[in-house]
Amino acid sequence: MLELSDGMLLYHGSYCEVRQPDLAKCADFKDFGKGFYVTSSKDQAEKFIDTSLKKAKAQGTIDGEQGYGVVSVFRYHQSAEIADYIFRDADADWLHCVVGHRKADAFPAVVEEMKRYDVIAGKIADDATNVTILTYLVGAYGTIGSEEADRLCISRLIPERLKDQFCFRTDKGLKSLSFEESERIWKN
Repeated sequence: MLELSDGMLLYHGSYCEVRQPDLAKCADFKDFGKGFYVTSSKDQAEKFIDTSLKKAKAQGTIDGEQGYGVVSVFRYHQSAEIADYIFRDADADWLHCVVGHRKADAFPAVVEEMKRYDVIAGKIADDATNVTILTYLVGAYGTIGSEEADRLCISRLIPERLKDQFCFRTDKGLKSLSFEESERIWKN
């Protein structure tokens, strides 16, 4: 079961070490909005390094020869001051949140509701699921937000295979993370 508990370790895969996450450097239009994304799966964080390296090289952020990335490890410190929302399943509510944050004007009420939270967690809609979500967005499964379209899209995502992600959306949320260590991961 997906949960956010005191003392748990969370992992962030990138082209560089991240000791102090900065929301200003975080991209918009991600699954749960702009924020610092981590996962409870070190393996998933390592896999994300490939995507991060490709983007950083394409943008000229790093030397094209860099053959490694970094998994930064954080410990979560639970606090009553932190408002979190956890999607326990990849269901219609989760789908509407992901789609609403990826496409402007889709599910604006959901996006507005999510602004109340410092941390949002749920299944990750990774690169393998992007095609399914794009197909949903163009209405190929039916009207966006309809029960039929939601059901078809979610059934194609194979939710039991999706890993987790935790999006720290506010500075208050980020203060609940403490950097523990990092590990360089070589990619060949």
